[in-house]
This record gives sequence, C-alpha cells and structure tokens, in this order.
Amino acid sequence: MVTIKDVARESNVSVATVSNVINGKARVGAATRQRVLSVIEKTGYKPNSVAQGLRSQSTKTIGIIAEDLAQFTTPHLVDGVMAAMEAHGYRTSIWNMRMYARWSDTWYDNPKEYHEALDPVLDSCESSMLDGVIYIAGHTRIVDCFQKDYAHPAVMAYAYSKNRSIPSVLINDEQAACEMVRFLIQKGHRKIAVLGGTPDNIHAQKRVLGYQRALYEAKILYDPSAVIYCGWDNDGGYENTDRVLRDGATAVFCLNDRNAAGVYRRLDELGMRPGKDFSVAGFDDAEYSRYFIPGLTTMSLPLNEIGKRAAEYLLEQMSGAKTAAEQPRETKIRCALVQRDSVADLAAKGGES
Repeated sequence: MVTIKDVARESNVSVATVSNVINGKARVGAATRQRVLSVIEKTGYKPNSVAQGLRSQSTKTIGIIAEDLAQFTTPHLVDGVMAAMEAHGYRTSIWNMRMYARWSDTWYDNPKEYHEALDPVLDSCESSMLDGVIYIAGHTRIVDCFQKDYAHPAVMAYAYSKNRSIPSVLINDEQAACEMVRFLIQKGHRKIAVLGGTPDNIHAQKRVLGYQRALYEAKILYDPSAVIYCGWDNDGGYENTDRVLRDGATAVFCLNDRNAAGVYRRLDELGMRPGKDFSVAGFDDAEYSRYFIPGLTTMSLPLNEIGKRAAEYLLEQMSGAKTAAEQPRETKIRCALVQRDSVADLAAKGGES
C-alpha cells in the first residue's frame, strides 16, 4: 500500500508539502504541485478520506514537543501552555525527546542526533491530526525544526525558530541583565564582575550585552577581563571566586544561580558572608535560591507567561484571527528582579568598601 511518506520521498518533498497539495492549499509552488500530482498518479496513491475529513475539522488537540521535560525551565513552560489551551477547551499531547538525558549537551551541534529524536516526533504529530504544535526548547538558541512549508499552525517557545514564518516567544535576557546590573550600581558597586556561561551561548551573549549597557549608562568603563566565561555549573562559580576577589570586584553578577551557589561555597570557606563582605547576584530564581544563606538576589524567569503567550499565538492562528505572518516574529517577555539579602548597599555606607 502506497503511503503519503512514499509520495513525499518519490517527489523529494516533505510530507507536509504532499498534504498541502492534496488539500489544495495555495502555499505550494506550481512546479512542485505538478511534480507531486504526477507521483500520486504514477503510484496510485489514494488519500485516506476519513483522515481528510478529520483534517478539515478541529480535533481540539494541540501537540507540545519538548526537548527535555527534565530541564528546570520546561515544566513551567508546559504548564503555561496547558493552562491557556484548557481555558479554550483544547487538549494537549506531549512528546518528550529527552535530549539532555540521552546526550547531555553534546547534541546541540549534532544534526544526526537531533533528527534521530525529532523526526519520529514530527511524523507522530502529522499522523495525530493535531490542530497546531508548540515546540519548547531547553535553552535559547536558533532551532531548525519546522520546514518552510510546515502544514500546521506552530509557535516556538524559549528559542528562535530558524523558519522565520514561525513566531518565537522568549525571555528578554538583555533587559534582565541590564536591570540587575543597574541595581548593583544603585547599591554603590562600580567594580562588578560577571561569572558563567559560554561565549557561544545566546543567553550568555545577551546577558553580557545587558551588563555592558548598564555600565555604559552609568559611565563606567567596560573591562573585558571582568567577564569570566566558566560554564553553567557550581564549579565554574567556585573555581573563579578567588580571581574575582583578587581583581578588586565588590560584586559579582552570576549568569545563573548554580554559578552563584559555587561563589557562596567559596566565600564560606574564606570566612566571608554574601551581602556583607562581598555581593552576589544570580539569574533564574531557581527554587533553591531563596534557601541560600542569605537569600540570593536574582532574576525570575517568566516561564509560565512565555507558555501562555505561545498558546495565545497558536490559538490566533488556529482560529484564523491572525496568520503567523501577522504575528510578531520575536516576542520577548520581561524578567523580574527578586531582591533578597546577598547584595550590600555600599551607597548607604558612603561608597565602595
């Protein structure tokens, strides 16, 4: 029996393109349409009339493709999507690709591993008669998962879609970092170090840009050596604390809370207290950050809001209220500063200590 995948393979197009041709959608070029029709005639492919009938109606079900449900950001994003969809009477089907569980962080630049997990999921979405799809990334980067002729309404959450016809909803890393560093400057700190991340990571790049912007606004000269890329784990913060102290910084802006945890550990070994002898700020507002002693000043991620906004965009597409082309290509949601007790107020003390 000839299947739609056989027709797609023979025509050298995607399954979505064949589906568009069968359903008479106008987004397929004339030459491609004729090639697909010729293959259909040659192979004798017969579209499933029952499936076509289902496709023409709403199944009130959307798909969520998650890179890894174990990522600390993902459950909150999924919850935001599900809450918004349930309020409109939609069910959700979730596919968990388990990318980090399978390959840790080695799969980012490995298309083979990525598509080994992604392609079966996209096939499942195609066969499940979904009304739309939301892709939830594990961290912000440019994701190439939706082909240009992808047949479903779709939205990207927590990353940029390489397919520019798909809207993306993300956190505003640059704004958040700028706000945090402004806060440190208002507290009297002018020698502020940065710890964490990697130079090729978009989160790190945007957060360093925010750091630079805040320094510029305050007329503080930017020193590239004050930015220390040391990964995203506790060890990166721990192993570079002595260097930051030697360089004369009075505060450190850690690019995530795990880096800050490492700094706390080293300060404790040195007999120093965060918020008193040295100031520490983090990013993410991880659940454990409030239980640090003292509590960590950090940036809270609007994960639930990102999920809800992504769902709203998908609902607009599915209802016909707006096409994807009429929606913003990128929507950045503001983070919130969470003030606790890890930052000393040098301004109140009359200057830097």
